Amino acid sequence: MTDVNWEFKGREFIHCNCDYGCPCQFNGRPTHGSCRAIGGIVITEGFHGKTRLDGLRMACVLSWPGAIHEGRGHATPIVDERASPEQREALLRIMSGEDTEPGATFFQVFSTTYEKVNEPVIAMIDFEVDVDARTARLTVPGVIDAQGTPIRNPVTGEAHRARIDLPNGFEYSIAEVGSGKAKATGAIAFELENSHAHFA
Repeated sequence: MTDVNWEFKGREFIHCNCDYGCPCQFNGRPTHGSCRAIGGIVITEGFHGKTRLDGLRMACVLSWPGAIHEGRGHATPIVDERASPEQREALLRIMSGEDTEPGATFFQVFSTTYEKVNEPVIAMIDFEVDVDARTARLTVPGVIDAQGTPIRNPVTGEAHRARIDLPNGFEYSIAEVGSGKAKATGAIAFELENSHAHFA
């Protein structure tokens, strides 16, 4: 850890293999015993020390054989190809939990659970997310192809709205819950469909 200050504001889309709501958000065990997830973030404004991060994107592919807190996780960090060398270094430090107080962000918390971190992918991150509409599209060529949609009422087909409120959350305060579909390829590979997604 260093004395570098950083902060950013942005929007995220996270999609995992759990049932809607994701028991992990409530200190429960993952629905199927293991965790597989993809995530994307677009920074609307932010900085790391003197380096501005406005408009940049980052993503990740994650996998744990059990519950996240039990460790042995694998991670692939993905950084926006538009980032300068200084911005790239800043984003990777943030994503790896460096320059962060213990427990302050999900980047730092998750970093303590990794057994292996794959080489960072520097690529085009095509990412659009509308938190209120509960929609997202995340594409990283050769790595992630994912989308998020609202949960649909099984009888009427209408969009169903549910939120998770975590006053002391280390990832978000309030997240809109939806459904996701994703295919991850590369160092960590899996396919997900009709499982938990959240937008924050």
